[in-house]
Amino acid sequence: MKLGARIFKTGIAIILSLFLAEILNLPSPVFAGIAAIFAVQPTIYRSYLSIIEQIQGNLIGALTAVAFVLTLGNNFFIVGLAAILVITMNLKLRLENTISLSLVTLIAIMETPGDDFIQFAVIRFSTIILGVVSAFIVNLVFLPPKYESKLYNRNATLTEEITRWIRVCTRHASEHQPLKADIESLKEGTFKLDQLYMLYKEERDYFKKNSIAKVRRLVVYRQMITTTKKALETLKRLHRYENEYTQIPESFQEVLQLQLDGLVHHHEQVMLKFIGKVRPEATFMDGQACLDKKELFNLFLEQQKKLADTDRAILYHVMQLVSVIMEYGEQVEHLDRLITSFLSFHKDDREVKIDPEKEI
Repeated sequence: MKLGARIFKTGIAIILSLFLAEILNLPSPVFAGIAAIFAVQPTIYRSYLSIIEQIQGNLIGALTAVAFVLTLGNNFFIVGLAAILVITMNLKLRLENTISLSLVTLIAIMETPGDDFIQFAVIRFSTIILGVVSAFIVNLVFLPPKYESKLYNRNATLTEEITRWIRVCTRHASEHQPLKADIESLKEGTFKLDQLYMLYKEERDYFKKNSIAKVRRLVVYRQMITTTKKALETLKRLHRYENEYTQIPESFQEVLQLQLDGLVHHHEQVMLKFIGKVRPEATFMDGQACLDKKELFNLFLEQQKKLADTDRAILYHVMQLVSVIMEYGEQVEHLDRLITSFLSFHKDDREVKIDPEKEI
C-alpha cells in the first residue's frame, strides 16, 4: 500500500490542531481535530475555497444552535429539527461540502448548554474553526502532490498498454477474455486521467510568465487525454470486430496493420518529444507505414466492391474500424502539432516537472 501526501497532511493537520487547542487552553480540543479531518484538501486552491465555505457553514451551524437553545432548549427532538434546518440552509446556499462539519458544530454547541451558554458556544465554534485553519496552514506549508508528474506518467502508462494491445490485436494474437478485462481497466484509467487533469488545472501559478505556460500546458494535456481515449476506442473496435477483421482480404489486413503500427509509433514518439527525449523538430510519419486519410479511404472503397458481394455486415463493421483509425490519426497529428508549438515558444520550459519513474 502506498501512502500518499494527503494521508500525511491529514495526520499533520490533526496534530497541529490539537497542539494549538492545547496551547490556547481550549476545552474539548477533539473538535479541532475532527474539523481538521474534514478541511484537508488535495490542492491549495481547493483548500482556499474550503476554508471560506467551512467558515460559512460552521457559522450557520453555530447561529442555528444558539437560536434553538435560547428559544426551544436542547431536547433531542429539538436537536433533530435544528439539524434539518442546518442541512436545508446549506443546500440552499450551495454549501453541500460543509454539511457534515456544520452538523458537528451544531451538536457540539447544543450538547451541554449552561449558565454561560453564549461564551460556551463561542469557544466551541472557535475550536472548530481552529481545526479548519490548521488544515489550511498544512496545505499551504506542505507541497501539494506533483499532479503534472502524475498526469503525464499515468497517461504515458495507459498509452503504452493500449498501443501494446493494438499491436497484438492486429496480429491476431490476443486472447478475448484477458483483453476484455484489460479494456475495462484501461477505461477506468481514463476516468482517473480526467480527475488528475482537474486537480492539475486547479493548481495556481502566481507569476504571469508561468501562468501563460500553464495555460498552454493545459491545452497539450487535454489533447493528450483525448488522443489516449481515441487510442482506447480504436482498441475497443479491434476487439469487438476481431472476427470481421479476420474475414477481410489479407492484403487489406496488412494495410490496416501497417497503418496502426505507424500511428502507435507516432503516438509513442510524440509523448517522448514532450518530455525532451526526442528533438522538437523530429517527424515520425513514415511514408511506407502510414497512408494519408484519402489513400486509406480509397483503399477501403476498393475493398467495398469485394465485400459487398459476400457480407454487408462485415463491410459495415470494417467501415467503423477504418473510421476510428482515421480519427485516431487526426488526434495524434494534432497532438504532435500542439507539442511542437509549445516547445518552440517555451524552450526554457522543456524540462517538464516529471519524475523519471512512472507513478501509477
